[in-house]
Amino acid sequence: MKQPQVLVFDSGVGGFSIAAGIRAELPGVELRYLADNAGFPYGDKPEAVVTGRVVSLVRQALAEQPVDLVVIACNTASTVALPSLREAIATPVVGVVPAIKPAAALSANRRIGLLATPATVRRPYLDGLVREFAADCQLTRIGQPDLVHWIEAWVSDPKALPESALAAALVPFREAGVDTVVLGCTHYPLIRAQLQMCLPEVRHWVDSGSAIARRTRHLLEQAGYAALTAATAGPVSAGFTDALPLGLEGFMTRLGLAPGSLTGGWPLAAPVTGAESA
Repeated sequence: MKQPQVLVFDSGVGGFSIAAGIRAELPGVELRYLADNAGFPYGDKPEAVVTGRVVSLVRQALAEQPVDLVVIACNTASTVALPSLREAIATPVVGVVPAIKPAAALSANRRIGLLATPATVRRPYLDGLVREFAADCQLTRIGQPDLVHWIEAWVSDPKALPESALAAALVPFREAGVDTVVLGCTHYPLIRAQLQMCLPEVRHWVDSGSAIARRTRHLLEQAGYAALTAATAGPVSAGFTDALPLGLEGFMTRLGLAPGSLTGGWPLAAPVTGAESA
């Protein structure tokens, strides 16, 4: 039986944290990565534009090379575009949501922090998660608008992460006495070590990576794939709708994702716009 193929989609490099989790859990899965960095960031764009870009780009990727599963490794795209994408394609789709439920299960003092993009902390979907899973918790939200940009730059230059500004942004968590922090953007687990240095008193840092890996395993096993951990992990192909980030190969290697074919300016046809595809 051939190796199952999974497409991981994000607006930037954050989805590599999800891809790394899938690779660690399921080394027998062939991974493809697609980043719409020409549209980055999604959080400041109208929902119709985000939906149009996600649906159009994923459909083009599947027309080029079909896969067994699509993972939307972006909180904004997941909360906005999943219904339309599932209507548009026959391939199963997995999305990510902030890990409020596991955070509430871990917190001892019932004080939880959510570190996310400004768009995520404002979304009604998040309020629903809190009501359902963490109604007895005090939730402190930080929507730092620059953090995803800092991390995108950090891929090319580790010195580009402004650690003093990062520490200052996290002060509300210290003041609130949170013992658990939800990393509500897939970019953020990439700098978990730096976040832990800023807030050593936080006991639990929670993200969606392991849950997505488990869900991926479940769906592939349902589809009849076996021995998902037996094969030797192969290289990861990656396409970016704009130029490839500098230092991408070294960054992927550090995450345990052997770089394969890397393509900038994907697709080579006319660029997708929200007006054309929404």
